[in-house]
Amino acid sequence: MLNETVAKLLNAQINQEFYSAYLYLHFANFYVEQDLNGFANWYQVQAQEERDHAMLMTQYMQNNDTKVTYEAVAKPDAKLTGHIDALKAGLAHEQYVTGLIHKIYEAAYEIRDFRTMQFLDWFVKEQGEEEKNATDLIKKMKLFGSDAKGLYLLDQELAARTYVAPSLVL
Repeated sequence: MLNETVAKLLNAQINQEFYSAYLYLHFANFYVEQDLNGFANWYQVQAQEERDHAMLMTQYMQNNDTKVTYEAVAKPDAKLTGHIDALKAGLAHEQYVTGLIHKIYEAAYEIRDFRTMQFLDWFVKEQGEEEKNATDLIKKMKLFGSDAKGLYLLDQELAARTYVAPSLVL
């Protein structure tokens, strides 16, 4: 059994990861409406990754004989008008999620729950990658997004992204 505080934080994070998936599907839909299907693809893959994060945390809790409770997933509230809006909202959201992961890690550290800390190490690394990817997309949009040809090429680049399942061993 996991410590009660750590379990509550992990359970809340599971629901947050599902919200992240919804948020990224919201972004994907926005880009489809803008005829930027490469950007839509990028966020659809991102949504799948977030769902996987929730499922990995669910499996970890179940493997540790801890009850998982799914809550309602909130409707995404990001207001999107320009092409860069979703990118900026995505970076802000990833920074928020990083803070949540750190909070769980801190709680596990306080009680010397080394197994949970080891489990979370993957997520700490993943959040670093997520923030870098979001930052890089914003930089590319600022460089190329105001030029129709540049935006087209960036959209084509993002269309090439494929889903890769996480390789975390529980």
